[in-house]
Amino acid sequence: MLILHVVGARPNFMKAAPVVRALRLHKGVKQTLVHTGQHYDANMSDVFFQQLKIPAPDVNLAVGSGSHAKQTAEIMSRFEPVVLQGKPDLVLVYGDVNSTAAAALVCAKLLIKVGHVEAGLRSFDRTMPEEINRLVTDQLSDLLFTPSQDGNQNLAREGIAADKVHLVGNVMIDTLVELLPAAIRAGKDGFTGRYALVTLHRPSNVDDPRTLKRILESLLAVNDELAIIFPVHPRTRQRIAEFGLKVDQLRLLDPLPYIDFLAYQRLATVVITDSGGIQEETTYLQVPCLTLRENTERPITITQGTNELIGHDMKKLRNELEKILSGKAKKGSVPPLWDGHAGERIADLLVRNLS
Repeated sequence: MLILHVVGARPNFMKAAPVVRALRLHKGVKQTLVHTGQHYDANMSDVFFQQLKIPAPDVNLAVGSGSHAKQTAEIMSRFEPVVLQGKPDLVLVYGDVNSTAAAALVCAKLLIKVGHVEAGLRSFDRTMPEEINRLVTDQLSDLLFTPSQDGNQNLAREGIAADKVHLVGNVMIDTLVELLPAAIRAGKDGFTGRYALVTLHRPSNVDDPRTLKRILESLLAVNDELAIIFPVHPRTRQRIAEFGLKVDQLRLLDPLPYIDFLAYQRLATVVITDSGGIQEETTYLQVPCLTLRENTERPITITQGTNELIGHDMKKLRNELEKILSGKAKKGSVPPLWDGHAGERIADLLVRNLS
C-alpha cells in the first residue's frame, strides 16, 4: 500500500508529521512525501525535520510563488507525472493552501483516492482564497478527516456522504504536544514579565496603511503595561517600512522557528493574531487569544476555547486587553479529541479503508 502526502508550506509539514509517524507503525504501508514548493521557508532546515521526526521530502516540485491561477496550474502540471509514476493507493492533502486543492483536482481526474486532513472547516467568506480551496477539496475527497464536530456539520450541510467523514481530532495539536517539552527547555531568551505575543500577515490587516497604523497604535497604547513581542512576517515588515510607521517601542523579532515561537506562546499573557492555527494552539495552551479577523474557520476556538474575534474594532481590542490585564480573561476548555493522537486515528482509518 502506497500513500502519498502532499504539502505546500511549513504548517502542512507540521500537520503531516503525526500521520507519517503513525503510518510507520503499520506493516506494508509505504509513504512518499511531496513538497510542492508553494512556500519557501528558511526555517525548514534539517533540524526542522529532525524535530518533527520525519524525513525531508522525497520530491520537491519547486513551484514557487505566483498568482493563485498560475501557482495552482503549475502545481497541477508538475504533480501529475509524480502521481502517474508512483501510482499511489491514496493521496493525502492537508489544510487549505493552493497545493491542497491542486493535488485533489489532479487525483480526481486520474481516479486516485484523496484523503483530506483538516476537512470541513468553513469561514463562510468566499473572498478568502483558502475558503475556495476548502470547498473544492472536500467535494473531491474520498475520506475526510475533521478536527471538530462543526466540521462534520458543515460537510453534512454540503451533501457529503456521512460514511466518508471521520472526526479524528486536530493533527496540529499532535505536533504541539510532541514539541512542547522542547519548547519548555528552549525558554524565552531571558525575557521576563507580562507580554503580548503578536503575529500579523493577512493582507486585510497589513496592506492598508490606515488599518495597519491603527493596529500598531493600539499596541503602542498598552506597551507600558504589557510588553509587545512581535515576530514580524516579511510582508508585514515591508509594509511597515513602506508606510513609514513608527514601531520603535515594540520588541520586533525576525520570524521564529516553531519551537521558539511555542516557547513564547505558552507563557504569553495574551496572543494577538490573524493566524488560523494559532487560534487552535492558544485554545490548547489555555492562553487568551484576540483574533484580528472578521470571521474564523475555527469557531470552536471561540465557542469552547480561549479565542475572541476582534475584527478591526480597535476599541474592542483595547477593552479585551484591559479585561485580560485585570485578571478577567476568557476561560476555555480543550475540545474533544485534541489529545495528541489524531494522527494515530487517521492512520488506523486509512489502513482499514484501503486494505
